[in-house]
Amino acid sequence: MHNTSQTHTFIGFDATYEQAELVLAGAPFDGTTSFRPGTRFAPNQIRLDSYGLETYSPYLDLDLEDYALCDIGDVDLPFGNTSRALSTIQDVAKGIIGAHKKPLFVGGEHLISLPIITELYTKYPELHIIHFDAHTDLREDYLGETLSHATVLRRAWDLLGDGRIYQFGIRSGTREEFNWAKSHLHLNLFDTHSLNTVLPKLQGKPVYLTVDLDVLDPSLFAGTGTPEPGGLTFKELMKAFYLIQNLNFVGADIVELSPHYDPSGVSTAVACKVIREVSLMLCKKTSL
Repeated sequence: MHNTSQTHTFIGFDATYEQAELVLAGAPFDGTTSFRPGTRFAPNQIRLDSYGLETYSPYLDLDLEDYALCDIGDVDLPFGNTSRALSTIQDVAKGIIGAHKKPLFVGGEHLISLPIITELYTKYPELHIIHFDAHTDLREDYLGETLSHATVLRRAWDLLGDGRIYQFGIRSGTREEFNWAKSHLHLNLFDTHSLNTVLPKLQGKPVYLTVDLDVLDPSLFAGTGTPEPGGLTFKELMKAFYLIQNLNFVGADIVELSPHYDPSGVSTAVACKVIREVSLMLCKKTSL
């Protein structure tokens, strides 16, 4: 199920699986990428570059070394079979959740979120989603395909229903997606300014966090397949994380880094730092 030949882990993720409260898994899948492919290469590059980080976060005043964290490597995914790839990811998520640990998946493209959300929903029927992204990802289908990184949040809505999805940083989508969103979920255009107003609605609820890294402006995050000008700064994203840090997170993913589109390595460094902060937020509360 996992790539056992892998010899390196994300920095600070050195505990055994049995010890771990948080489990990181790579999901190197980009089978429905609609523009520039390459997210399958992200998990491996992220692990290598994570050693340019410290384990301590001055943003949250927390340290990865204070928690039991395990990196189980990349999920072995078949090429050319989207349904089987998603099923495999869901099986891995099921194992992690069934062992009473929190899943943190690193993509890969955004469709990898769906099987993780599906599995968490079976354990947490009151599941809510916080979604940072440049794109709505709310299409009913993309070129006739209902399973796509352009439809992933619409498929999540199929499970959760109205009022459970909170989107921030959105600045791209079809007119139909934006109109549909008005009556089905909370969509914050362009920034995160409404975070404070929605936090009371999420208190005490199980929350899944999905971060599409193209929510960041491409001037500081060029390494993505769908760059969209007008995005958040890194400081703005960290401020948003600071606001939501005490919610009851039950799982998360970070997706859509394509490292080779940014030869400077800056985008991968940004991804590593986002993963560190999300990991620490997941560890702050270990039970509901």
